[in-house]
Amino acid sequence: MTDPDARWHAHIYYDAAERAAALALRQAFGRDAAILFVGAMSDAPVGPHPIAQFEVHFLGEHRAAVVAAVEATGLRALVHPLTDDDLADHTTLAHWIGAPLPLNLSVLDPPGTNQGVARFGVSDF
Repeated sequence: MTDPDARWHAHIYYDAAERAAALALRQAFGRDAAILFVGAMSDAPVGPHPIAQFEVHFLGEHRAAVVAAVEATGLRALVHPLTDDDLADHTTLAHWIGAPLPLNLSVLDPPGTNQGVARFGVSDF
């Protein structure tokens, strides 16, 4: 996944004690022209994600900068490409920042039918 034009996103996870840091990072991403979409903060599990999170979408050429921004906060995140294989995106193609979380893989789309965030009633960028 080295295509600089490939679409990626990151799920940034937080607990109650980390919410302020997550909000500050979300706001910083919102001011960053390299970020294509900043999702709402979800203070409860959603989709395959077992704890509070928000997501950001970006192109592959900005992956290193997004990873560095997350790492600087000490928050954990799942960074992955957006392909037509939702399961692989969240597992074998994914990169964890911090300790991995057990995802609910049963809600992910089968290969070839990745609907992304649209499946959860949210418009993609």
